[in-house]
Amino acid sequence: MKNLLVLCEGNICRSPMAAGLLSARLPQFATRSAGLGALVGEPADPLAVSLLQARGIDISGHRAVQVTRKMCLDSDVVLVMDRAQRKRLEELYPESRGRVFRLGEFTDQDIPDPYRLPERAFRHALELIDAGVERWLQRIERL
Repeated sequence: MKNLLVLCEGNICRSPMAAGLLSARLPQFATRSAGLGALVGEPADPLAVSLLQARGIDISGHRAVQVTRKMCLDSDVVLVMDRAQRKRLEELYPESRGRVFRLGEFTDQDIPDPYRLPERAFRHALELIDAGVERWLQRIERL
């Protein structure tokens, strides 16, 4: 396993934070993020940038991109934020089945979208992302 793809809806909040955390912990992996309804070209939300900056992770250069079939096929694992996204992605690209999982798969949690919500919503989403990343890191290290 070498290629990870993290998806959310607009690709400016959850998936850039998750990709930033994964990249920091797995520098030998190619970790990308994208959106199912990406706000193409937009930077990561300032709250997402700030929360990760406080951890020494810089996502300020992030720009939202739309997910493509090629991205999915080039990825060993595709991590989404909730069940609905998994279903949509697998319907959009059926050949991605078997490699699409929720980031919160092992904690059985969907990660709510903090877009246009107060900082506490971003902090809550980041806590859930952290928990999901930790569980995935354990899984990946065993492989």
